[in-house]
Amino acid sequence: MHAASPHPHGPTSEPPLLAVDAVTLAFGGVKALNQVGFSVQAGSITAVIGPNGAGKTSLFNTISGFYKPSAGSIRFKGQDISRVPAPQRAKMGLGRSFQNIALFRGMTVLDNIKLGRHAHLKSNVLDALFYMGRARKEEAELRADIEARIIDFLEIDHIRHAPVSALSYGLQKRVEMARALAMQPEILMLDEPVAGMNREETEDMARFILDVRAEWGVTVLMVEHDMGMVMDLSDHVVVLNFGQVIAHGTPAQVQADPEVIRAYLGSGDVGDLRRKLQAASAGLAQVGGA
Repeated sequence: MHAASPHPHGPTSEPPLLAVDAVTLAFGGVKALNQVGFSVQAGSITAVIGPNGAGKTSLFNTISGFYKPSAGSIRFKGQDISRVPAPQRAKMGLGRSFQNIALFRGMTVLDNIKLGRHAHLKSNVLDALFYMGRARKEEAELRADIEARIIDFLEIDHIRHAPVSALSYGLQKRVEMARALAMQPEILMLDEPVAGMNREETEDMARFILDVRAEWGVTVLMVEHDMGMVMDLSDHVVVLNFGQVIAHGTPAQVQADPEVIRAYLGSGDVGDLRRKLQAASAGLAQVGGA
């Protein structure tokens, strides 16, 4: 397993790339999120964890613009985007994948990935309708960039023309990450990127996440249940439970937090949690060294 690159997430003079401040999300009388606040520094890998139903996907949907917060604010590069529509947020630099694969199954891998760049295209409807000069030029440039960078980076050249419906689950998750990267994000938001994957697929995805940060300078914000992967990759971990932040800090700090132990185990047995995390990490390391 690749170790996470040193990137301390402690006090810094740099303003955060993303700041979530006292965000509350209510559906009727039920609060899915309650006064949630944390920040994401540029160049970091930040993980949001928590038991099922803790509010993690609701938080992602609020940050990416699918839900509007009932209270609080979300600031991206210093600008309040709390009321900015989701497509505009994507254009600003917030790219995301989804917990449940949201690809067009009847389309090819390449066509699915190209859709991720749609928000950045400058051709108008008339250009596109008649496939005029500007549309044709943009299409050629888009395809060249995706094939030279994203497809090669994620090692999916052999399936570029395959229909998504013919792919394994693990490859579909990789294609969804490729589509998110095609959005040219400053923050890549990954909602459970290794859910349902076997160990080999998980190891590959972990490598891609580390490499996209190291080679492309993309900041990563992810929701994930694989605790071994979270603790190995992350600089900063935010823990949700019942829609509230109960802990945040480095992986080591979060592992030792009694509130986190109780949320996951219902007891204060720190040793038990650490043993589970070490076993998960050892499993990933064994695959990586094979």
